[in-house]
Amino acid sequence: MPWEPSDFLRWTRAPNLALRPLGRGLREHLMDNPMRLRERVVVVTGAASGIGAAAARQCVREGAKVVLVDRDRERLDAVRSGLGDAAIALVADIADAETARRYVELAQKTFGRIDAALLNAGMAGRIAPIDEVTPEEFDRLFAVNVRSVWSGLAALFPAMKAQGGGSVVATASTGGLLGMQRIAPYIASKHAVIGLVKSAALEGARAGIRVNAVAPAPIDTPMMAHINQGLGAGDIEKSRARTVSRVPLRRFGTPEEVARMLVFLASDESGYCTGGVYLVDGGVVAGTYP
Repeated sequence: MPWEPSDFLRWTRAPNLALRPLGRGLREHLMDNPMRLRERVVVVTGAASGIGAAAARQCVREGAKVVLVDRDRERLDAVRSGLGDAAIALVADIADAETARRYVELAQKTFGRIDAALLNAGMAGRIAPIDEVTPEEFDRLFAVNVRSVWSGLAALFPAMKAQGGGSVVATASTGGLLGMQRIAPYIASKHAVIGLVKSAALEGARAGIRVNAVAPAPIDTPMMAHINQGLGAGDIEKSRARTVSRVPLRRFGTPEEVARMLVFLASDESGYCTGGVYLVDGGVVAGTYP
């Protein structure tokens, strides 16, 4: 029987890199195989709230063991306790270059390996014009948003190379693809994250390490509330309405929607994806919308 182009939709790449038929199609496959991260070990940074907390929960639902990292002890403990024995927590400042080494060692010591990392921790910084941002504010933001991704990659690569591969996903932003007033350091940091991801994808490819980025926004999280508060000069509801008016889908995204993209990129379902930037943005980057 001759091969038809449509047959491609009936196949997916299995964990052992062999091709196997989907039978009833991709949707049915995903519904019948919800545990895409079964027996996998995943690090999630910025796990105490927002996208990170949603990603941690989604990883556990999909069968993973998770190492949660955040500096907010109270909120991190609340997320961890809701995940039972599948989760352990590390209270640490992601801006500290030693934090990455610590979470890699904790994952290996506790679970024996590390299969994926969701480098999600970030901050927006103070909403202000460029000439009002202090050097200290700029440096702190880059330490959290950029250096933490670099130190994570530097610590993860040796561990993943030793075990034959892995997946790293960094949370960037649509701000890494666009410009925006009064939040320039944040925008610059997310451009930098995307540059790191693309370069790391090239370096990791032959070792079986995939590196990708998600670019969400606007997502209904505490960070977005902070941005709306700053841009709206205190009138957060007016600022939120203005934000939504610029989204083709006319709403904020949810942390859970971003989490599902993160899990896809962490799993074998995305086995041929590396060096990419995956939008979860309601159409914002597609262009202007009336």
